[in-house]
Amino acid sequence: MKHLKPSQLDFLKNSLLQEKKELEAHFDLNRETDLEGAPLTATDSDGELSSYDNHPADSGTVTFEKERDMALDEKLGKKLAQVNRALSLMEEGKYGLDASTGEPIPYERLEAIPSTRHTVDNVPERESGEYRPVEEEVMTLPPTGAGESRQAHSARFDDADAWKTLEEYGNASDTVAAQPEGAEAANEMEKLR
Repeated sequence: MKHLKPSQLDFLKNSLLQEKKELEAHFDLNRETDLEGAPLTATDSDGELSSYDNHPADSGTVTFEKERDMALDEKLGKKLAQVNRALSLMEEGKYGLDASTGEPIPYERLEAIPSTRHTVDNVPERESGEYRPVEEEVMTLPPTGAGESRQAHSARFDDADAWKTLEEYGNASDTVAAQPEGAEAANEMEKLR
């Protein structure tokens, strides 16, 4: 902390306290308990008296939204823990030092991310933007022409143009209308068999 001026340290502490206040407000606002502190049931949280008359897709939507909220709460909970850790390190006089090397973290970096524990050069892979989910290792590539490549190859054949291409060969109603009537039709049908 010796590399930081008192005014810089005050600014960073105020930034951390403001961020902590906002994160705690999120959790206070989104607490899923009733007035007595008991957890809400599924019908309490979605406002329905019964799930009997709901379409299964409605339940799926509620489940998706709950999972999304849980993931967001988990991420914000980790962020709150980082802010609290930074405030604790500030109180101990160890704030602003790289967790792995002990070298000072530049003020500009601390100003951008007050809760950081690493210099730019020492950010672990998981904390940097380079980390990718494990699932990507087993995912197949998208079909040719999807995404940006699709715009570059917009004149290529795709499913949207399939009907136009097949229409040139005619359809079932064209074939029926062209068949001869009566006995000639029966002879024609025998030839086809």
